[in-house]
Amino acid sequence: MSVAEIEQLLHNYRAWLRDKTTLRQVNGEWVEITTPYLDRHNDALQIYIRAENSGYVLTDDSYTIHDLEASGCNLHTEKRQDLLKMTLNGFGVKVREEALEVHATAENFPLKKHSLIQAMLAVNDLFYLAKPVVESLFFEDVVAWLDPNEIRYTPGVKFPGISGYDHLFSFVIPKSRKQPERIVQAISHPTRETALSFIHAWADTRETRTPESKAYAVLNDMEQPVSGNVIDALRNYQIRPVPWTDRAQVVAELAA
Repeated sequence: MSVAEIEQLLHNYRAWLRDKTTLRQVNGEWVEITTPYLDRHNDALQIYIRAENSGYVLTDDSYTIHDLEASGCNLHTEKRQDLLKMTLNGFGVKVREEALEVHATAENFPLKKHSLIQAMLAVNDLFYLAKPVVESLFFEDVVAWLDPNEIRYTPGVKFPGISGYDHLFSFVIPKSRKQPERIVQAISHPTRETALSFIHAWADTRETRTPESKAYAVLNDMEQPVSGNVIDALRNYQIRPVPWTDRAQVVAELAA
């Protein structure tokens, strides 16, 4: 893949983002931003912004956490609170009365808006349980698979992209004598939106990494098969899709 191809990909992404974003004034001082990103209900993610002191406050108005709790996902265990904080810290996002929130200036507003949306997607994907009776998180399942297979990794690594935005990846496996650096993303709810989010993050980041770096998407197919469209989209951007039920096939190359 050439630099020109990646530039065109990023241009198309920015055009899609601009054309599919709408604004609406609500409650006087707040502006509602409807984004093209979809949640698992196929509803567009919305964030809210208002002026505060010399800058702005951006919030999801508690939507992300309240939606997960309404779906039967308990976020109040110690382990899940720690995982929530670790994930949000990677984006510079805080929780205030169950709302995801960031503060921005006019200069860093695009970056902060990007961080809040990515945090909403990440928290939704990290904690979403297809059935409330499922006790372990998919992230924890992946860790429990990596460790006994002696796959060396660093969790929760953030890399800058050529756009200037940072992207958070689930795991990074360092380069060895046999294999290059490997980026591994755990996707617990594989959909078009979560696949596109990882595709954009990888496309934006790969030019800042070594040319040999590889990307893998570990896809949760325990509750339902992963759509062929998701598999094809990942492959089209040189990301290896790894359905969870086929994970044994990549143990050797990840452990090398």
